[in-house]
Amino acid sequence: MSLREKLRAKKEVRGDAKYVQVLETLSHGSTNRNFDPFIDIDWDSPEYAVVPNDTRWVLPHRTDPLGRHPWYQSQPLEKQIEIGMWRQANVAKVGLHFESILIRGLIQYAFSVPNGSPEFRYLNHESIEECNHTLMFQEMVNRLGVDVPGMPRLLRWLSPFIPLASTVAPETFFIGVLAGEEPIDHTQKNVLREGDNLHPIMRRVMEIHVAEEARHISFAHEYLHKRVPTMHWFNRFVLSISTPIIMRVLMGAIMTPPRSFFKKFGIPDDVRKEIFWKSPASRQTMSEVFSDVRMLCRGVGMMNPIAKLVWRVLHIDGRAARYRSEPQRGPLVNYAAPEAAASDSPSAVPA
Repeated sequence: MSLREKLRAKKEVRGDAKYVQVLETLSHGSTNRNFDPFIDIDWDSPEYAVVPNDTRWVLPHRTDPLGRHPWYQSQPLEKQIEIGMWRQANVAKVGLHFESILIRGLIQYAFSVPNGSPEFRYLNHESIEECNHTLMFQEMVNRLGVDVPGMPRLLRWLSPFIPLASTVAPETFFIGVLAGEEPIDHTQKNVLREGDNLHPIMRRVMEIHVAEEARHISFAHEYLHKRVPTMHWFNRFVLSISTPIIMRVLMGAIMTPPRSFFKKFGIPDDVRKEIFWKSPASRQTMSEVFSDVRMLCRGVGMMNPIAKLVWRVLHIDGRAARYRSEPQRGPLVNYAAPEAAASDSPSAVPA
């Protein structure tokens, strides 16, 4: 068997009935339940208008690392709104940049699958949905009128090359997919759960993104469940060590604003370091974001003693989720005094 035939045989999945069924279910969902950002969001509706001094742009005080910090909460309301709009616009731009890289990698992978592979159809469905997400995120940035940079400059420079990993190291590529998707998905779900005081643009964009990302994250999990156990033991070991590193690097790129943001709004260095990621609250956030990934790593044999040590050194270890998207249970760590924190606990809420 030639090398080309071996590579094609490795990508043949039709003999795995369970995996094929998952792909068909995901493709059916993409066909019958999808969104168009210019049909499903009424951008020109008066309620979607972006107006000055709208308090709905104040960052959430429980789910946003900056929003729950005393420095932010001590700022004048107008500045809190301005900071909130800039931060939300930049998160959208980062999401756009990440999904642009993802689209190129998915298409690159689909380019080489065998004829008749059910992966081809699903990968193209996902690419179409991600293209719609980039349209949606850019329109949100445009409506906010904030000129934000998005991803760190280094990742923008590397973006033409990262998608190549989908063919030369596909397992690593899909680990990277989860490293980009899980932090955004986790944050958006928490924001939607937290409160009602969201601007309609934010709410609708998050609702659409969370709904479709559920399929995309499911596919990445299923792909890795299928592929990783069959890897050579040494390659799987290397992947187990690199996984927490990839998670930590991409989470920082996605969730940490650029230095220009801190300079623009006069945020002190000690506050920046505490928020991203030295405080107990922010480290708890890092741990929670990847509970699903830790569950995956345990399930595919990538949570060996050395891998566990790397997770712990990077401050992203913790309890693995019992099931996908298990919600956070119990109060978040915050910066408040103990008696104030206690008032936020579920037991302190009147029945």
